[in-house]
Amino acid sequence: MTDGPEFFEGVGRIGYVGPDSDDPLTFRWYDAERVVAGRRMEDHLRMAVCYWHSFVWPGSDVFGEGTLDRPWSVPGVDPMDAARSKMDAAFEFLAKLGTPYFCFHDRDIAPEGATPAETAARLDAMVELAADHMERTGVRLLWGTANLFSHPRYAAGAATSPDPEVFAVAAAQVCHALEATHALGGANYVLWGGREGYETLLNTDLVREEAQLARFLNLVVDHKHRIGFEGTILIEPKPAEPAKHQYDHDAATVVGFLARHGLADEVRLNLEANHATLAGHSFHHEVATALAAGAFGSIDANRGDPQNGWDTDQFPNSVEECTLALYEILAAGGFTTGGINFDTKLRRQSVARDDLFHGHIGAMDTMARSLLAAASLLESGELSRFRTERYAGWEGPLGTAVLDGSATLASLRDEVTGGGLDPAPVSGRQELLEQVVNRHVERAR
Repeated sequence: MTDGPEFFEGVGRIGYVGPDSDDPLTFRWYDAERVVAGRRMEDHLRMAVCYWHSFVWPGSDVFGEGTLDRPWSVPGVDPMDAARSKMDAAFEFLAKLGTPYFCFHDRDIAPEGATPAETAARLDAMVELAADHMERTGVRLLWGTANLFSHPRYAAGAATSPDPEVFAVAAAQVCHALEATHALGGANYVLWGGREGYETLLNTDLVREEAQLARFLNLVVDHKHRIGFEGTILIEPKPAEPAKHQYDHDAATVVGFLARHGLADEVRLNLEANHATLAGHSFHHEVATALAAGAFGSIDANRGDPQNGWDTDQFPNSVEECTLALYEILAAGGFTTGGINFDTKLRRQSVARDDLFHGHIGAMDTMARSLLAAASLLESGELSRFRTERYAGWEGPLGTAVLDGSATLASLRDEVTGGGLDPAPVSGRQELLEQVVNRHVERAR
């Protein structure tokens, strides 16, 4: 704790008690030291709190002003004094909650100044203060990023802006944010193209904007190597909102983009659950797609509201959904530089200061219980055995000939007409497999 007054008075360090606990300010499932599948639960999950929704967003929406208790956001407070107060509260929260990581945008921790030089000086000062807090608390940085979407200059995009001066300003901002992330020992750097897309095709040159975006990403990768940053560069897919259509629509779209522009070996994906559903996919699908392409990096764990068509960023509470995603991650060897960032925000009516704890405790318990179920599924081998058996024919002579190129279209025609191949349908056993998942979710303790 700092020497100043506590922002979250009455809340101590959140500890693990167990599944039978009725105390809402305790963990029921998240036991950081518990060993699961050969690793501590904390090391498996690598959970992080996001700075922006937790400490920057005031609870406003398009119909109303902020509702949350954010004294550093009131009018008349010096911007740097406000930034320091906000950071004191943030690290108090992180220390009490016990998450090993946090994530931030540059503008979350340092306000923009009147000139680029003042803006840079403010960020440098706050990075220095953050380093002191990190050393004191032991909290680490999962990833940093730059906010290239809030300022009016980015209304038409940053890297994809029709104005090269906007491109240059965005490049300078990312350069500084990447260096700040490096200075704080960040494990990753994320690029989210909030306005890298279009509102109408009537004024959009798709070929030009893709080329600009590719050039921007190559500049970021080049600078990463120039400064010796050893973390992973990540892109976060999202199909729309705020733009009508964003170029990083979903995992498959980003994978194709990276391959086209020679970035497949340099950039990985940061996948968000709510963005997956907005793209018409399950979170499970997006994780599995990125893993299949060798492009998986990290995740933002949250959820949307099925009755709403926008990015509500609610705390995750579905153990089944998170189990399926974590199963794929565990089966592939687990996180490396990535982890689980809670890109989540309180509801506008959740105005008590300790509500932020309740949201994160529930989310962390959800991920912990999902980890136990995923590890149980993986250990049982039930899903992997079924998948292996389902594709067993591809290990035989016919399947081998198709895949190694020795079979031609004509030879396959001759084999079918001459041999009378008449394959019968085989059950996919979907209902059975869904119950297998449910059984492990129910029993995992």
